[in-house]
Amino acid sequence: MTDFTIRCQNCSFNHLCIPVSLNNTEMNSLDEIIERKRPLHKNDQLTVPGQKFTSLFAVRSGSFKSYITSSDGEQQITGFHFPGDIVGFDGLYSDQYQSYTQAMETSMICELPYEKLDQMSAQLPTLRREMLKIMSTEINQDHSMMMLLNKRTAEERLAHFLTTLSDRFSNRGFSAVEFNLTMTRNEIGNLLGLTVETVSRLLTRFQKENIINVDGKLIHIVDIVGLKQKLGDPSSAVSCSEKFGTHN
Repeated sequence: MTDFTIRCQNCSFNHLCIPVSLNNTEMNSLDEIIERKRPLHKNDQLTVPGQKFTSLFAVRSGSFKSYITSSDGEQQITGFHFPGDIVGFDGLYSDQYQSYTQAMETSMICELPYEKLDQMSAQLPTLRREMLKIMSTEINQDHSMMMLLNKRTAEERLAHFLTTLSDRFSNRGFSAVEFNLTMTRNEIGNLLGLTVETVSRLLTRFQKENIINVDGKLIHIVDIVGLKQKLGDPSSAVSCSEKFGTHN
């Protein structure tokens, strides 16, 4: 059954989503076209390559990962998505989604039918500007990820990942220093271009240095300053705080 009790106006993540710059009247108009679906459960697919592009999706609760596969079936993760993130932009070019978007836990999404959204954007300049800003942010994030993978050490990559999660959870009103990882160590390594052994070894090293405390999937950042000192050249982190991965 469609859930009409949640609206953009009372969503705690609307400051991260498309309505961020809209006034109440514009937000009401946007809210009218949004479809709120049943929950997706762990491993359910939201999009798959070749699926006809019809909508963008705002994560309302839970988390997702996006990935592509090679011809031999090898998976490459391209981003992790949390409440307030928008996914589905990769379908704009060819009218087909280009990647898999899979729930990592029980999750809820708000579906934005693109044809209606595009028509509304033509009437609401603020909405169109916000859409362009989101797409521009995604381009910048891709550039930042390329720099991270090409120029940073393994230690710096993992430090970026953890500080990024800290920033993203803080922006969503959650704890910046204690959070559960819904992704596996193998998935973290896949995104960062590291082996699962390297990820586990670095987590152990950070814990021995009393920078973090690891308890299964629970991460507690004990020394945020010490963690940020692992980042290397701060200029390399420009626009990286949302890469892991706001939009898709």
